[in-house]
Amino acid sequence: MTVRIAVIGAGLMGADHAKIVAEDLPGAALQVVCDMDGARARKVADTHGAADAASDAEAVVARADVDAVIVASPDFTHAPLSLACIRAGKRVLCEKPLSQSPAECRQVMEAEEAAGARFVQLGFMRRYDQAYVEMREALAGGKLGRALMMHNFHRNVATPAADFTGAMAITNSAPHEFDVVRHVLGTEYATISAWQPKRSDAVVAPVVMVLETVAGQVVTVEINNNAAYGYDVRAELVGEQASIAMNQVAYTRIDRDLRQATGYDADWRSRYAEAYRRQNRAFLHFIETGAYPALAASSWDGYCAAVVAEAGVRALNEGRRVPVEMIARPELYA
Repeated sequence: MTVRIAVIGAGLMGADHAKIVAEDLPGAALQVVCDMDGARARKVADTHGAADAASDAEAVVARADVDAVIVASPDFTHAPLSLACIRAGKRVLCEKPLSQSPAECRQVMEAEEAAGARFVQLGFMRRYDQAYVEMREALAGGKLGRALMMHNFHRNVATPAADFTGAMAITNSAPHEFDVVRHVLGTEYATISAWQPKRSDAVVAPVVMVLETVAGQVVTVEINNNAAYGYDVRAELVGEQASIAMNQVAYTRIDRDLRQATGYDADWRSRYAEAYRRQNRAFLHFIETGAYPALAASSWDGYCAAVVAEAGVRALNEGRRVPVEMIARPELYA
């Protein structure tokens, strides 16, 4: 039976999700594209052959001809629309963040607990990236010995908005690192510290964080939203016996004038295109079988990322190490 999927949000991410549903998910149909801007919704719907376009998100969730939902609308809509999907009994792939508010994340978890099942798959797509998959497998397979440290770099060409701040680098960009490092190491964080260089002409200076895990490992995270040269994500996991590092993805190089040159991506979309496809295929399997995907991030993981980010902002503002304090993991997410 064909699974009819609605995509809410017709911006960059919504359009990309619509394309994946239409072209890369056998067994799925792009049923509706929804956006507050009706003309934008219609354009994406027509481009990717959706059956319909709409502008009322909650009405789309409730439609009888929609089996599941992908939420790629603005961040503040993520938790309310996830709650609407839970009430409607429909699986939802929600782009990160679930919410920047831990309290709002808990509301979503409480709704799933009341329903007795998980409905939300959170869009931390790096869990599906081959580099992180291999890092996690190397650690779990004993190739590295016990994990000691994990170093992470996350660099963008330029800030996404003129009013972007160091705190927003922590709450908007760093959650990808917060989540995938937890996923790879299989542990939680105990403390976080954060600093920015004092000398920088950039609109937003880089933010450097050090996190300590409850298992005694040290994690470093650099977020540089004004790197200028390209989109660049790196990670190295250091164990007692070996280390494993991520290679830059570059399919070609140019040899000319006594030099070699490789290019960088402009943003995350091409770098993680395959990870998004893998994530969405896992979501389709979740819809069809009800079995929660093994690699997927849940509402609990969204809550954890929000708590760490909130503590990170405090650490940056107060210039001190801040404890990461979370509730006990509910049984539903064990």
